[in-house]
Amino acid sequence: MLSNKQLVEFEKHIADIYEQGEIKAPIHLRDGNEQQLIDIFSEIKAQDYVFSTWASHLHALLKGVPEDIVEASIRQGDSITLCFPEYNFYTSAIVGGIAPIAVGVALGIKKKSDNNQHVWCFIGDMTYFTGIVQECIEYAENFQLPITFIVEDNGVSVCTPTSDVWGRSCQEKIAQQHSVNRHQNVRYFNYQLSWPHSGIGKFIHF
Repeated sequence: MLSNKQLVEFEKHIADIYEQGEIKAPIHLRDGNEQQLIDIFSEIKAQDYVFSTWASHLHALLKGVPEDIVEASIRQGDSITLCFPEYNFYTSAIVGGIAPIAVGVALGIKKKSDNNQHVWCFIGDMTYFTGIVQECIEYAENFQLPITFIVEDNGVSVCTPTSDVWGRSCQEKIAQQHSVNRHQNVRYFNYQLSWPHSGIGKFIHF
């Protein structure tokens, strides 16, 4: 398992080579959530499936994808769509797009007569509010599928506070659902992001 420091250093390295014009495609960097992710991934087994979003560098590393392979994929323009089938790791840059795929895999696992796999689906606070994600969570819960949704709340929907976009915070919505024993297959944590939503906060000439 990589350390807090190693995860931070990896994202800083990606930011540096992006600034040098070596990555000619969008990137999404994340920080401030390293320890929460380390704790969660300590529960994730090698045979489990991980589905994530357009900001998944750290997830890929913690799933066991070697740093050089992750970096090579980012360098070729796949930062926001990292997929490593041999590690059961998939992402989507479409808001909410990864949730139905993750649920489909969880359904397939349940239908197998003998399995010891679990699905972990990472989403952001903006994505959590979307209709398709709510439907996926409800379906997975009703049919007791082997899937856990992880909501990573940085408080913003792109650059606007999520509470302004949806009228209340993600934390409030989840707390209400848990209080009535709904969506118990959802975990939540919040964190403070220092990187901008995309890029590194500077205009880069390629």
